[in-house]
Amino acid sequence: MATHLKNLSDFSHTTIPSAKGYRFGIVTAQWNADVTGALYKGAYDLLLKQGANPEDILSVLVPGSYELISGADLLLSKQNLDAVICLGCVIQGETPHFDYICNAVANGIANVSIKHAKPVIFGVLTTLNQDQAMDRAGGKHGNKGDEAAATAILMVELEKNL
Repeated sequence: MATHLKNLSDFSHTTIPSAKGYRFGIVTAQWNADVTGALYKGAYDLLLKQGANPEDILSVLVPGSYELISGADLLLSKQNLDAVICLGCVIQGETPHFDYICNAVANGIANVSIKHAKPVIFGVLTTLNQDQAMDRAGGKHGNKGDEAAATAILMVELEKNL
Protein backbone atom coordinates (compact mmCIF):
# COMPACT_ATOMS: atom_id res chain seq x y z
CA MET A 1 0.00 0.00 0.00
CA ALA A 2 1.32 3.42 -0.90
CA THR A 3 1.55 5.91 1.91
CA HIS A 4 3.83 8.79 2.69
CA LEU A 5 6.05 6.16 4.37
CA LYS A 6 6.31 3.68 1.47
CA ASN A 7 7.03 3.83 -2.23
CA LEU A 8 5.27 1.09 -4.22
CA SER A 9 8.36 0.47 -6.32
CA ASP A 10 10.68 -0.16 -3.35
CA PHE A 11 11.46 -3.87 -3.34
CA SER A 12 14.32 -3.66 -0.85
CA HIS A 13 12.34 -5.85 1.57
CA THR A 14 12.26 -8.85 -0.80
CA THR A 15 14.15 -10.51 -3.60
CA ILE A 16 12.24 -10.82 -6.85
CA PRO A 17 13.16 -14.06 -8.62
CA SER A 18 13.79 -14.43 -12.31
CA ALA A 19 10.78 -14.36 -14.61
CA LYS A 20 12.63 -16.32 -17.29
CA GLY A 21 10.66 -19.23 -18.66
CA TYR A 22 7.32 -18.07 -17.29
CA ARG A 23 4.38 -16.84 -19.38
CA PHE A 24 2.40 -13.82 -18.27
CA GLY A 25 -0.78 -12.13 -19.41
CA ILE A 26 -1.33 -8.44 -18.84
CA VAL A 27 -4.92 -7.17 -19.12
CA THR A 28 -5.12 -3.39 -19.16
CA ALA A 29 -8.24 -1.22 -18.96
CA GLN A 30 -8.46 1.53 -21.56
CA TRP A 31 -10.54 3.79 -19.29
CA ASN A 32 -8.23 6.37 -17.64
CA ALA A 33 -5.65 5.46 -20.29
CA ASP A 34 -3.03 7.96 -19.15
CA VAL A 35 -2.94 6.17 -15.79
CA THR A 36 -3.34 2.60 -17.04
CA GLY A 37 -0.74 3.13 -19.76
CA ALA A 38 1.80 4.10 -17.11
CA LEU A 39 0.80 1.07 -15.01
CA TYR A 40 1.25 -1.17 -18.05
CA LYS A 41 4.70 0.26 -18.79
CA GLY A 42 5.76 -0.33 -15.18
CA ALA A 43 4.53 -3.94 -15.21
CA TYR A 44 5.93 -4.79 -18.64
CA ASP A 45 9.31 -3.21 -17.94
CA LEU A 46 9.67 -5.01 -14.61
CA LEU A 47 8.87 -8.39 -16.21
CA LEU A 48 11.57 -7.74 -18.81
CA LYS A 49 14.04 -6.54 -16.18
CA GLN A 50 13.48 -9.80 -14.28
CA GLY A 51 14.25 -11.87 -17.38
CA ALA A 52 10.89 -12.53 -19.03
CA ASN A 53 11.07 -12.89 -22.80
CA PRO A 54 8.85 -10.42 -24.67
CA GLU A 55 7.29 -13.39 -26.53
CA ASP A 56 6.16 -14.77 -23.15
CA ILE A 57 4.14 -11.66 -22.29
CA LEU A 58 0.66 -11.55 -23.83
CA SER A 59 -0.92 -8.10 -23.55
CA VAL A 60 -4.59 -7.32 -24.18
CA LEU A 61 -6.76 -4.24 -23.75
CA VAL A 62 -10.28 -4.18 -22.36
CA PRO A 63 -12.66 -1.19 -22.26
CA GLY A 64 -12.69 -0.58 -18.50
CA SER A 65 -11.76 -1.97 -15.11
CA TYR A 66 -14.97 -4.03 -14.86
CA GLU A 67 -13.95 -5.90 -18.02
CA LEU A 68 -10.63 -6.93 -16.47
CA ILE A 69 -12.54 -9.86 -14.98
CA SER A 70 -13.63 -11.37 -18.28
CA GLY A 71 -10.36 -10.38 -19.94
CA ALA A 72 -8.38 -12.38 -17.37
CA ASP A 73 -10.81 -15.29 -17.60
CA LEU A 74 -10.57 -15.37 -21.41
CA LEU A 75 -6.77 -15.28 -21.32
CA LEU A 76 -6.56 -18.15 -18.85
CA SER A 77 -9.19 -20.15 -20.79
CA LYS A 78 -7.45 -19.75 -24.14
CA GLN A 79 -3.74 -19.41 -23.36
CA ASN A 80 -1.18 -21.38 -21.39
CA LEU A 81 -0.14 -18.73 -18.87
CA ASP A 82 1.48 -18.89 -15.45
CA ALA A 83 -0.15 -15.68 -14.16
CA VAL A 84 -2.28 -12.75 -15.29
CA ILE A 85 -1.78 -9.15 -14.18
CA CYS A 86 -4.91 -6.94 -14.21
CA LEU A 87 -4.27 -3.19 -14.49
CA GLY A 88 -6.96 -0.56 -14.14
CA CYS A 89 -7.93 2.67 -12.45
CA VAL A 90 -11.25 3.63 -10.88
CA ILE A 91 -11.50 7.23 -9.69
CA GLN A 92 -14.27 8.13 -7.27
CA GLY A 93 -16.99 10.35 -8.62
CA GLU A 94 -20.11 11.86 -7.12
CA THR A 95 -22.21 8.67 -7.14
CA PRO A 96 -21.88 5.24 -5.48
CA HIS A 97 -20.88 3.77 -8.88
CA PHE A 98 -17.26 3.78 -7.63
CA ASP A 99 -18.12 1.46 -4.73
CA TYR A 100 -19.97 -1.03 -6.91
CA ILE A 101 -17.26 -1.19 -9.57
CA CYS A 102 -14.37 -1.51 -7.09
CA ASN A 103 -16.12 -4.25 -5.16
CA ALA A 104 -17.13 -6.17 -8.28
CA VAL A 105 -13.64 -5.95 -9.81
CA ALA A 106 -11.89 -7.08 -6.63
CA ASN A 107 -14.23 -10.03 -6.14
CA GLY A 108 -14.27 -10.92 -9.82
CA ILE A 109 -10.49 -11.01 -10.11
CA ALA A 110 -10.28 -13.18 -6.99
CA ASN A 111 -12.88 -15.56 -8.44
CA VAL A 112 -10.99 -15.89 -11.73
CA SER A 113 -7.86 -16.79 -9.80
CA ILE A 114 -9.71 -19.46 -7.83
CA LYS A 115 -11.49 -20.80 -10.94
CA HIS A 116 -8.23 -21.33 -12.83
CA ALA A 117 -5.94 -22.05 -9.83
CA LYS A 118 -3.52 -19.43 -11.21
CA PRO A 119 -2.33 -16.12 -9.81
CA VAL A 120 -4.48 -13.26 -11.08
CA ILE A 121 -3.01 -10.06 -9.73
CA PHE A 122 -5.08 -7.04 -8.67
CA GLY A 123 -3.21 -4.04 -10.05
CA VAL A 124 -6.20 -1.70 -9.95
CA LEU A 125 -5.93 1.77 -8.49
CA THR A 126 -8.99 2.89 -6.52
CA THR A 127 -8.37 6.56 -5.86
CA LEU A 128 -10.27 9.65 -4.82
CA ASN A 129 -8.93 11.79 -7.67
CA GLN A 130 -6.67 11.96 -10.73
CA ASP A 131 -3.70 13.29 -8.76
CA GLN A 132 -3.72 10.28 -6.43
CA ALA A 133 -3.88 7.98 -9.45
CA MET A 134 -0.91 9.65 -11.14
CA ASP A 135 1.06 9.55 -7.88
CA ARG A 136 0.66 5.74 -7.95
CA ALA A 137 1.28 5.30 -11.68
CA GLY A 138 4.89 6.41 -11.77
CA GLY A 139 4.63 9.49 -9.55
CA LYS A 140 5.77 10.15 -6.01
CA HIS A 141 4.38 6.85 -4.69
CA GLY A 142 6.06 4.72 -7.36
CA ASN A 143 4.16 2.54 -9.81
CA LYS A 144 1.55 -0.04 -8.84
CA GLY A 145 2.24 -1.71 -12.20
CA ASP A 146 5.73 -2.55 -10.93
CA GLU A 147 4.21 -3.94 -7.73
CA ALA A 148 1.69 -6.04 -9.66
CA ALA A 149 4.40 -7.56 -11.88
CA ALA A 150 6.61 -8.32 -8.88
CA THR A 151 3.64 -9.96 -7.16
CA ALA A 152 2.95 -12.08 -10.25
CA ILE A 153 6.55 -13.30 -10.37
CA LEU A 154 6.59 -14.06 -6.65
CA MET A 155 3.32 -16.00 -6.86
CA VAL A 156 4.45 -18.03 -9.88
CA GLU A 157 7.67 -18.85 -8.04
CA LEU A 158 5.65 -19.88 -4.98
CA GLU A 159 3.53 -22.23 -7.08
CA LYS A 160 6.68 -23.71 -8.64
CA ASN A 161 8.24 -24.36 -5.24
CA LEU A 162 5.20 -25.97 -3.57
